[in-house]
Amino acid sequence: MRHIKLTLVGIIVLLSGLWLAATPGLPQATTFFAARAQVMQYSGIIAMAAMSVAMMLALRPRWPERWMGGLDKMYRLHKWLGITALVVAIVHWLWAKGPKWAVGFGLLERPARGPRPPIENPVEAYFSSLRGTAESVGEWAFYAAVVLIALALIRAFPYRIFYKTHRLLALAYLVLAFHTVILLNFGSWLTPLGGVMAVLLAGGILSAVVVLLRRVGAGRQVKGRIVALVPYPGIRTLETVIDVPTGWPGHRPGQFAFAMSDSSEGAHPYTIASGWHPDQPRITFITKELGDHTGRLKDKLRLGQEVRIEGPYGCFTFDDDCPHQIWIGGGIGITPFIARMQHMALHGDAPDWPQGQDADLFHATSDTDETALAKLAADARAAEVRLHVLVSGRDGHLTGARIREAVPHWREASIWFCGPAGFGAALKRDFAAQGFPVDQRFHQEMFEMR
Repeated sequence: MRHIKLTLVGIIVLLSGLWLAATPGLPQATTFFAARAQVMQYSGIIAMAAMSVAMMLALRPRWPERWMGGLDKMYRLHKWLGITALVVAIVHWLWAKGPKWAVGFGLLERPARGPRPPIENPVEAYFSSLRGTAESVGEWAFYAAVVLIALALIRAFPYRIFYKTHRLLALAYLVLAFHTVILLNFGSWLTPLGGVMAVLLAGGILSAVVVLLRRVGAGRQVKGRIVALVPYPGIRTLETVIDVPTGWPGHRPGQFAFAMSDSSEGAHPYTIASGWHPDQPRITFITKELGDHTGRLKDKLRLGQEVRIEGPYGCFTFDDDCPHQIWIGGGIGITPFIARMQHMALHGDAPDWPQGQDADLFHATSDTDETALAKLAADARAAEVRLHVLVSGRDGHLTGARIREAVPHWREASIWFCGPAGFGAALKRDFAAQGFPVDQRFHQEMFEMR
């Protein structure tokens, strides 16, 4: 989380500094309309910079994933950048429209304009001739972007429709990029600000084209076929086993992948709930009925059906040298720990984790299925992991105090949490209050891609 916050703030600070350096006449902007022109330039720059980086992150690039802590964190930054662009763009629009409305109502008087000197630079003259078009199409692209971003933030908006409409933001971005190129002060293009904006716009435009061509993650996609479907009615989950005979690079326990079984629904992210061995190229997903799509999977999936899988992604991979790890799986958040235990059972003869490192797994759930719990217990025994199952209606809620009581050497451990965000935040605060270094040793997957 710290890195994505630094990235967001860094983008704003960097562009703000470059804008100030490229605007030597700023102190002379003493009239309202002169100040308005500067505010519109600044707000337009910040909004488009945020939107450009968000567009590039939409491609799910691999190179920044480790630094940011995983694709789940990158998607959180993508969301924050979208909100930043939305808010700043609204400010930009209000400064563009508000004074015009005030002049129309007689509240402001537009200053008289003298004759403008002829523009000798042919490129600048050409840009100037397109200003009216850029303003007009930019305004309509802004309205479209506001609606599309707002829909993306409404969790009740169905994913299958979001999947289709969100792609249209790439088209709105291309129009707004044209708007920016034409309306940015021409002299700014010859400054460091112009260089940075050119790079951001070029990256954003290329990313938008890839999105519109539906080529996001195309090089990391493989085809698989469903070979087993195991329902667990008591916990309303479905285990899906998929053969991936060629192309899959392998995955580490705790990573996730995008799976698509229905092109009209689009790809959904799921944590991989199985270890990996190239001699048995299979991937298992365990999905819980949490919405329209997952609720219909048990009726829509069938044996032999082809599935497209993209990945793997994520950095929730249990990498540390602590002598002990505490794993906490809330509800369906148990899936990365199942994968880890299966990995440990497969590689027990040649472990790729620190010698002597052990783990306690806490599984907090409100639903139970005896078959599923028996399989979980068998995985724990095979991996030599201490399992603690707490059913809320029977055992009460899992708290930090209960974890510390069960694991006396918790101060030397790392904590790995996957589950409801509120539950994770509460545990993090609880351990922080006890002096636990949560910034370094509390790892939490943010499995919300909207």
